[in-house]
Amino acid sequence: QVQLVESGGGLVQAGGSLRLSCEASGSIRSVNNLGWYRQAPGKQRELVAMYSSVGITNYANSVKGRFTISRAKNTVYLQMNSLKLEDTAVYYCKLTPGDYWGQGTQVTVSS
Repeated sequence: QVQLVESGGGLVQAGGSLRLSCEASGSIRSVNNLGWYRQAPGKQRELVAMYSSVGITNYANSVKGRFTISRAKNTVYLQMNSLKLEDTAVYYCKLTPGDYWGQGTQVTVSS
């Protein structure tokens, strides 16, 4: 059994910052990926950033230079700076292998 618990979403003005956290617990394989996805209304869920257990990261082009993913054991963080209106979405944490998802946290960027 694996659980992912997210926190840190909220409402922020454009240009502001937020930090998301996701703690994974349970039967987690030693080699894994922890990452963040997001889904805006009417759009498909998309990868935002991923951090593997061997230290490899990757980012969506739309967030490069603004978002930073970091990881401490089985907790992953997403520091989001220079937020834009188009960053508004529900952000989900995901663990693979196994395709485990968190419950999602709303990020709303206002003008």
